[in-house]
Amino acid sequence: MASDPAPDELSAAQLRAILQQFLAGQPLYQRQQLQLQRSLSSLWPTLPSSSSSGSSLVDRLQQLQELYPPLNAFCQDRLGWPCPLDLLWRLWLPLAQQILDWRQVQQSFVLEPLMLGIVGLQGTGKTTLTLILAKILRSWGWRVAQLSIDDLYKTYAERQQLQQLDPRFCWRGPPGTHDLELGLSVLQNLRQLQPTALPRFDKSAQQGAGDRGQPEWVGELDLLLFEGWFVGLRPIDPACFETAPPPIQTTADRDFAREVNRRLANYLPLWAQLDRLVLIYPTDCQPDRQLDYRLSQRWRRQAEQQRIATGQPGMPAAEVDAFVKYFWRALHPALFLPPLLASGRLDLAIQVSPDRVPIQISYPASNPD
Repeated sequence: MASDPAPDELSAAQLRAILQQFLAGQPLYQRQQLQLQRSLSSLWPTLPSSSSSGSSLVDRLQQLQELYPPLNAFCQDRLGWPCPLDLLWRLWLPLAQQILDWRQVQQSFVLEPLMLGIVGLQGTGKTTLTLILAKILRSWGWRVAQLSIDDLYKTYAERQQLQQLDPRFCWRGPPGTHDLELGLSVLQNLRQLQPTALPRFDKSAQQGAGDRGQPEWVGELDLLLFEGWFVGLRPIDPACFETAPPPIQTTADRDFAREVNRRLANYLPLWAQLDRLVLIYPTDCQPDRQLDYRLSQRWRRQAEQQRIATGQPGMPAAEVDAFVKYFWRALHPALFLPPLLASGRLDLAIQVSPDRVPIQISYPASNPD
């Protein structure tokens, strides 16, 4: 259940109403302007203030007015739902401005593209966020490309061979199922401003087992958005698996977790190519807002139920549970996310509530600029 807003805060519905009033051409009263400003400052500890994109309330409202029509059409056509004004105002636009700030800092030293990693559990909205950020930044004249860790999967034949050698890799996804040489080559070519073939993975190929599809060629870039469920994660002390939480319970579970942890080390050269890293993670409703990785299981169930309800193929609840727990055995969020948050390597962390509303943004790195 969503928590009620504090007396001086706008609910999502109230925020949308004020923004819709503005988009309809109606003037905003001073109190409403203050409420809009507060809706930003309550989420962002320091609002991005790029000189080229503007940082005043008037500038932000003008950006909203320009971007909302094409973004709304994009959301309806591509995602199947209207653009949520509250998310656009509080998260998407300010985050795009933050990326612009990072890029401007980088450009004072190098001309190569900014490589931004976005990591989040299933259902946190990382893929949607990547699509929206790309749309916004392209509208500002940026040359942007998107890459998912899924695009780096080994071919179907290679994954079949891996599964024969180690049947524990029965699903694509964990460390060990990706072509790291391909990924590193792609990122290095982009850094060198070379025309690059971005790999694309076709999940529908091989009767749903998936295979490599046609690549997408790109030229010089300003930004690469690289998203995935374990992008930026690092190996942990293998001794941690002795007291790991469920579903890592048996000796076989612990052995598999150690093997995946060992393979994760092979991804460090890939992560070293990233300039910035953003984490989206779910938290509970308690006052101290603890990580609640179990929400990803609930969200995946909801997504599959919606697919089934609309006549599309979807997994039943039992299959969803088995699927999600498989990935928890591979890289358990309770073991791998806290070290990332405490590492100083994370540039921005976005907490989302059980109803997937952003509730707090922080800059864990010692020097976010």
